[in-house]
Amino acid sequence: MMITESEILHANILIVDDQESNVKLLEQLLSDTGYARVSSTMNPQEVCALHRKNHYDLILLDLQMPGMDGFQVMEGLKTNDADAYLPVLVLTAQPGHKLRALQVGAKDFISKPFDLVEVKTRIHNMLEVRLLYKKLEQYSQVLEQRVQERTAELRESEARFRSLTELASDWYWEQDENGNYTKVSGPALEMLGIQVDALAGDAHGVPVAGWNETERDALRATIAARQPFLDFVFHRVNADGSKHQFRVSGEPMFNQSSRFIGYRGIGVECSSN
Repeated sequence: MMITESEILHANILIVDDQESNVKLLEQLLSDTGYARVSSTMNPQEVCALHRKNHYDLILLDLQMPGMDGFQVMEGLKTNDADAYLPVLVLTAQPGHKLRALQVGAKDFISKPFDLVEVKTRIHNMLEVRLLYKKLEQYSQVLEQRVQERTAELRESEARFRSLTELASDWYWEQDENGNYTKVSGPALEMLGIQVDALAGDAHGVPVAGWNETERDALRATIAARQPFLDFVFHRVNADGSKHQFRVSGEPMFNQSSRFIGYRGIGVECSSN
């Protein structure tokens, strides 16, 4: 991710100084360098409102001003919840103020009297960092939005899938990578010979009689091999001698890293006599 020279020269800059001569000097310097969006104020009490309105990429802020000094201005700027980054480069003739300014949130400083080469370099460097910060922030917001949209799409897809299975099948089942059943509706647990407390109707884990064990063993082997299966036929003889035939289909599930995470499947009752 790069910041171009054009982006830097079109950054939004505010000059804040109570000395008109300093304001004019900085305006001329920035204009001669090619900066296209430079404004100024000699009233420090206007800065916070101006920043909320214009979202400056850089504020050149004098520290010693009557009525409201630069430190107070920075405290006011911190209340702007829309901008967690304080884009302030302080202007000071007092060496002792530099450390304090950095401690309260300023990102850099320019010493008075101005060294014009230093001024241009520090402004350019700070704008490059500031614009990169904004671009990364925007990218994070776009990425978060895409994740939310994708999550919503997946939930809609899952809802449609659930509805479809309810219409097309008599039961639905899921199991994790260890073979434990995590979701079940209908007689799937009983069919596969697994008893899980009240879910299968037998709290003692006793297999229910009547299922064709050869067929059931073949299905368990397919699941153990992590293979999909379609319309696998089961037969069951009930206690009264009546017979049922069922079909079950299933597929292995994998996560984004291609790791096996379990199975899911559906089944229908075909016939009875």
